[in-house]
Amino acid sequence: MQRIEGRAQHYAWGSPTAIPGLLGQDATGEPYAEYWLGAHESAPSLVGGSPLDAMIAADGKDILGTATLERFGGRLPYLMKILAADRPLSIQAHPNREEAEAGFARENEAGVPIDAPDRTYRDAWPKPEAIIAITPFIGLCGFRDPVRTVYLIEQLGVAEELGSVIAPLTHRRGSAALAQVFLDVLSFEGDRLRLVDLVVDAAADHTEDDAELGDLARALVKLGNAYPGDRGILAALLLNVVTLQPGEGMSLGAGNMHAYLHGVGIEVMANSDNVLRGGLTTKHIDVDELMRVVRFEAEEPTLLPVEAVGPRTYHYGTSAPEFTVWRVDPGETPVPVPGTGARIGLVLDGDAHVTGGGETLDLHRGESVLLSAGDCATVSGTGVLYVSGPGI
Repeated sequence: MQRIEGRAQHYAWGSPTAIPGLLGQDATGEPYAEYWLGAHESAPSLVGGSPLDAMIAADGKDILGTATLERFGGRLPYLMKILAADRPLSIQAHPNREEAEAGFARENEAGVPIDAPDRTYRDAWPKPEAIIAITPFIGLCGFRDPVRTVYLIEQLGVAEELGSVIAPLTHRRGSAALAQVFLDVLSFEGDRLRLVDLVVDAAADHTEDDAELGDLARALVKLGNAYPGDRGILAALLLNVVTLQPGEGMSLGAGNMHAYLHGVGIEVMANSDNVLRGGLTTKHIDVDELMRVVRFEAEEPTLLPVEAVGPRTYHYGTSAPEFTVWRVDPGETPVPVPGTGARIGLVLDGDAHVTGGGETLDLHRGESVLLSAGDCATVSGTGVLYVSGPGI
């Protein structure tokens, strides 16, 4: 049982205040987009000043445990983050394991440097992920039923202008139609880009509407302010708009097209940094690979099931073998820290006292603990403890 220190990532879309506030640090004006807790080679957390990935390489069995070693090799299989979006992230999807392994090998064989801007695969791992809201959290998740998409476009008053774009949705309405429209939007240039401003202007007249139309209109205006004229705004028309309340979460599997628009959350994922972008970005978009990886199927976003598994202890159910998540609510009576294998616990909204092996770590808001596979511990205090561990 040891303290673990995460690594901040300063992407432009991040909030300058949310993560420093959670960590008890002074804001510097620099955007803090993510705070990584894990052993990804690009930004490993520190334990006693040593990088966690190096510690695992030297002592993997004791830290990870036999089950994780047998399933995932000498690698912590998950990455835990605080994510703070002040402005929308790119529309993106992530590969499954087979796609990641093949893509990583292919780019290595082609001699593409790992840090090259046109590199798609940074590692050979999939990237299923889950987001749990700390503040109200707005995102796009999966393709909406084409029938509803056409209806919403009609309600925005732009169906005539977008007629040639959405025609496949009105004629076929299957996965091939979604793929055709999405690919068409990604190819927009020249005079066709005027449709982006047309849609955003129309959405501005519906931001006070109720239900799905108002949610979509507000999202489109937010995207228009952040990425004026970006063709990705038209791609966003095809996606479900989701608002999570604090404590709620959703899961995003391989091939799910999504984007986070605003809010602070705990994000847990497989230990990967593979991102295939599809809009709302100035970074490289690999259209061919995107079309191979994305799941062009209409789907309803579903909240993660939350199950009480003990006193003050709740499990967020995911299907990913690489990770799972628990929440331990505040209380004076010590309760077991859940899970097996190597776990990372992050304290929010108070203090937590983690006791195990004859010692107690007093953790304040924003501080974290690493429990190795053999560590058993209890926790009490005024803080909420989010715990990530292997999903096996």
